[in-house]
Amino acid sequence: MITNSIRLRMMVLFCGVVGVLLAGSHLGYYALLRREIRSQLDRQLQGAAAPVLRDLVSEPNSQDINEFNLVDEYFELIDASGHVLQRSRNLQNWAIGLEAVRRPSSETACSTIAGGPDSMMRVCSIPFRRGAETLFLIAAMPTQEAERALGNFTRVTLVLLPLGLLLTAVISAWYVGRSLRPIGDLTALAARMTKRVSDPQRRDELLLLPVKNPNDELGRLAATFNELLVHVDSALGQLRQFVTDASHELRTPLSVLQGETELLLSERELPAKYGKTLSVILDELKKLSRIVESLFTLAMADAGQLRLAAEALYLNEVLEETCALADQLARSKHITIERKLTEEVPYFGDEGSLRELFLILLDNAVKYSASGTRIRVDIHENNGMVRIQFRDQGVGIPPEHMPRIFERFYRVVQNTDGEARSGGLGLAIAQAIVSSQSGSIECESMPGVGSTFTVSLPNPSSARS
Repeated sequence: MITNSIRLRMMVLFCGVVGVLLAGSHLGYYALLRREIRSQLDRQLQGAAAPVLRDLVSEPNSQDINEFNLVDEYFELIDASGHVLQRSRNLQNWAIGLEAVRRPSSETACSTIAGGPDSMMRVCSIPFRRGAETLFLIAAMPTQEAERALGNFTRVTLVLLPLGLLLTAVISAWYVGRSLRPIGDLTALAARMTKRVSDPQRRDELLLLPVKNPNDELGRLAATFNELLVHVDSALGQLRQFVTDASHELRTPLSVLQGETELLLSERELPAKYGKTLSVILDELKKLSRIVESLFTLAMADAGQLRLAAEALYLNEVLEETCALADQLARSKHITIERKLTEEVPYFGDEGSLRELFLILLDNAVKYSASGTRIRVDIHENNGMVRIQFRDQGVGIPPEHMPRIFERFYRVVQNTDGEARSGGLGLAIAQAIVSSQSGSIECESMPGVGSTFTVSLPNPSSARS
C-alpha cells in the first residue's frame, strides 16, 4: 500500500526532523535577534543619557530636562521616594516612574513597558548620587522600529518554514526514491519471476537485477538476489526435467508389467495362490500407473506442453457420460448421483481432459461421502461463463486445510482406498486442466455437512451468440 510505503514513511520522518530543526532554529534566531535589539536599544538609551547625567552631576540646580523636547527620547529625574523632580516636555502629563523598571537599585535596570506617548517603550533607570542624595535618571525610547523588525522576521519565518519543508519533501522524495529504486526493481523482478514460474511461455526469460553499486548494501542485496535467482531457476528446471523424464520412463515398464501380469492371470491352469498374489500385484501396478500418468500430466502442464485437442461439443453431454461412468462406484456405496443437465451447453474444448476433470470431482465426491447420501451435479451458463457444481454430503474439509487442497500429494482425509486411487494428485490435475481451459475451480466446504466444487469455464462463442 502507498500509505504504508517506506518512501512515504522516510519522507514524513525527514520532513518532521527538518521541520523541528527549522522551527527550533528560527525560534533561536528570533530570541537572539530580540535580545540583540533590546541590548542595542539599552546602549542607545544609556548613550543618550550619559551627557544628561554629566550635566546633572556638574550642575545640581540645572533644570535642562524640563526643557527637553527631543524626538523619540524621553527623560525623567526621580528621587529615591519615586517623586518626579524633572520631566521632559514631550512626556507631557504622563509619568514613567520607577515602578515601570523595577524597585530602586544601585545598578542600571532596563525593561519594556506599554503606554505613554508610544504604544511600547524601552525604559532604562540609571541611579547616580548627587551629594548625599540618590537620584534616578529615567530614559525612554519607543520600540516601534524594533517591533517592526521582529515582525518582519516573523513573517519571513512563516514564509520560509513551509517553503523549507516543501523543499525538504521534494529533495527527500527524490533521494529516497533513488535510494529505494533497487528495492522497487527487486519487487518487480520477483513479480516477473513469479509469472515466469507459472507461465510456460516465459520459461526462457531469466531476468536479473542491475547492480549499479556493488559496494553498498542495496548493491550487495541485488547481487545476492541474482545469485539466488540463478540457483532457484536451475533447481526448478532440474526438478521439472526429472519429473518429466521419470514419469515418461516409468510408463513403459509399468505398462509391460501390467500386460504380462494380465496375461498370466488369463491362464486357466494357474494355481489359486499364485492367482491371488498376481491379482494383488496387478492392482498395485494399476495404482502406480495412475500415479505415473498423473505425474506426467502435471509435468506436461508445468512445462506448457499439455496438448489439448479442442473440438466442438456439448458440456452437458460430456457431464452426463461422466456421471454414468461414476454411477457404478456410487451404487456400490448406495450413493445417488442426481443431475440437472437438461440445458444444452455448446462448448469448444478437449473432451478427454474435460471428462477426466469431471471424473476426478465425482470420484472424490463418492469417495468421501457416507453410504445412503446424495451427490448433486448442476450446470448452467450466464454471460459467456459456464459454471458446473458438484455438491456432496460428505465429511467436509476443515477450514485450516482449504488453502492447500489443490496441492500435490496433499490429502485431508486419510483413506487407504483414496490414496490408492488418486495418489493425492486428483485435485492438482483438475486445477491444471481447468487452468489450461482458462477457467477456475473453487471449493466451499463445511465439516460434517459436505463440499461444493464449482468449475467456471469461459465460453466466448456462447456469449457472442
